[in-house]
Amino acid sequence: METIKRNKKKKQPSWKIIVAMSLILITIIGVGAGYYFWSKQKDEKAAQQTVDSYVNALEKQDYSKLSQLASQKSLKKIVYTKKEIKERYEAIYGGIGVSDVTVSGVKSVLNKEKDHYDVTYNMQMTTSLGKLETQSYATTMSKEQEDYRVDWSTKLIFPDLELKDKISLATTIGERGDILSKDGSPLATEGKFWDAGLYPEALGEGIEKDKKLAVISEKYTISAEQLENKLAAEWVLPESFVPFKIVKDGETPEVPGVLYQEKTLRTYPLNEAAAHLIGYVGETTAEDIEKNPSLQAGDIIGKAGLEAAFNERLNGQKGGRIVINDETDQLKKVIQEMELKNGEDIILTINAKLQKAAYEKLKGENGSAVFMDPKDGSLLSLVSTPSYDANQMTMGISTKDYQKYTDDVNNPFLSRFASGYAPGSTFKTITAAIGLDSGVTTVDETHKIDGLKWQKESSWGNHYIVRVSDTPQVNLESALVYSDNIYFAKEALEMGQKAYEEGLSKFIFGEKLDLPIAMNPAQLSNEGTLANEKLLADTAYGQGQLLLNPIQQAVSFSVFANQGQLIFPKLTADQKTAEPKMAVTVESADIVKNNLIKVVENPEGTAHSLASLNKKNLAAKTGTAETTASEVEGEDADTNGFLLTFDAENKSYLMVAIIEGKSSGDVTTTMKPLLGNIEDLLN
Repeated sequence: METIKRNKKKKQPSWKIIVAMSLILITIIGVGAGYYFWSKQKDEKAAQQTVDSYVNALEKQDYSKLSQLASQKSLKKIVYTKKEIKERYEAIYGGIGVSDVTVSGVKSVLNKEKDHYDVTYNMQMTTSLGKLETQSYATTMSKEQEDYRVDWSTKLIFPDLELKDKISLATTIGERGDILSKDGSPLATEGKFWDAGLYPEALGEGIEKDKKLAVISEKYTISAEQLENKLAAEWVLPESFVPFKIVKDGETPEVPGVLYQEKTLRTYPLNEAAAHLIGYVGETTAEDIEKNPSLQAGDIIGKAGLEAAFNERLNGQKGGRIVINDETDQLKKVIQEMELKNGEDIILTINAKLQKAAYEKLKGENGSAVFMDPKDGSLLSLVSTPSYDANQMTMGISTKDYQKYTDDVNNPFLSRFASGYAPGSTFKTITAAIGLDSGVTTVDETHKIDGLKWQKESSWGNHYIVRVSDTPQVNLESALVYSDNIYFAKEALEMGQKAYEEGLSKFIFGEKLDLPIAMNPAQLSNEGTLANEKLLADTAYGQGQLLLNPIQQAVSFSVFANQGQLIFPKLTADQKTAEPKMAVTVESADIVKNNLIKVVENPEGTAHSLASLNKKNLAAKTGTAETTASEVEGEDADTNGFLLTFDAENKSYLMVAIIEGKSSGDVTTTMKPLLGNIEDLLN
């Protein structure tokens, strides 16, 4: 019987096992791929953070932070430390006045073959020579531990800068432009001065030296100790010239042991008479350079007044070039070159003769005088007293002398022509014109007023409107002639807040005048409105919370010389001003103007003393504004005196003058001789 042998069939893996194994394999692959992508994203994020930090440090010129981003391998290669990176940026960028750094076009691309990022970017900057053309940079970024670091070299300061190269800046300073008056006479120019210097060899030794230094000390008002300190400097040799004081031309007496060297300095022919307006120059300070890194130590800049406001125009364009020299001091590359341009001369509208004459009249007072040509807004004089010695400031004022100025209670550094004051009764002219335009005020209307004080109602409490003349019947003309506060308070109250504020809005309250002089806008009140009746009434006669500086007052009062047109001011001959605007109607302006002529002509007028000048159609308005109320009954309050006057015939000038702590009569008496000679000064 044949035996049949059968192969046993192999058992096949279950489909469940196959699926499970597949899932395990997929999971392993997925985890690996996920880790790879996660690691890659992490690297990309770390690289981007380094790039962002690097750009931020460059733009903020934070060289300490920037140095911390440099890779160790790059520093090892050039034998540099992070501290040296910081110091070199500071030396080079600081030395050439780098500022306004901006980085653009940043790209970072992974180089898989070399296992680093290639980084490129552009950088713009300004140096002391001006805006530098865009510089293009390239570097790499390598991973160190978990972070990326920039592979640094000196080529990241400037693309062509090798490790041992040097950067140098050579500059040329052009001539500073002059500031000139209307007729071309200088108000700020270059003048001849002398450096007074010690000549050690001629001083001798011992007692002889002490005696000579004592004479020099007395002659030049400088302490012997200061002279000794200058002689003790390390660089001083027996034949050295040791400067100790700058003196004016003609003030160079022969003194044993003293020599002189000529030098050129900024000088101010009118000096104190125009100091607040023109200002002065001086050497840059660390603070100046911090504000404007394009400046360098030793640069001369405007420190105050128009010297500061027009500094860029006056200084022109600094010439020079920034270069890279190799280690043998051979020129390698010119990074930046700037052509020298001398400063611009600036012609003002100021009349130098009038400026000086007005200053001489106000000398000894705390005051100001502003003269304006009401036809075109030209400012003919801007005087402020007391003043200071601008030439002394430029020559180098001593700490002791400067302290005298700062300790002076009269504040000689204050530009009073740009300081706000309550204008007092001169402002009644504006109230009158607004009242006429509104129809409330008429030339015929008469107020019956009893006594010297008045209030609308008992709810005003102790608040009264006070006047000087007890005139029972008051119309517009007599109100201006006698300067009646009560009349104008009543007129404003009758107009009401809305109508009065609408009229005032046509003037310059809140406006910034286009002048290179720091000043606050004219203020109607602390809140900008006349919120209650007492404030409304007080404002009508120039008190309340009004604040206008003498320039703003002159501009506002120009409407009466120009048939209602307000003329905007200008200070330079080439200045284009805003178009005049109609603040009040022609009819109203002319009515007020004619009444101001009567303030001079009428024997009862507050400015009648000016009638003796025999000037045809001279218009004027006086004002005495209280600054503090009297604390003792019967005693006078502290006041500021004002005088507004203008040539109503030819419109050749308009003047606003103020003297602090005085009355309007004092101002009129002070300025009258000048007004008597005004034609000669204007021609």
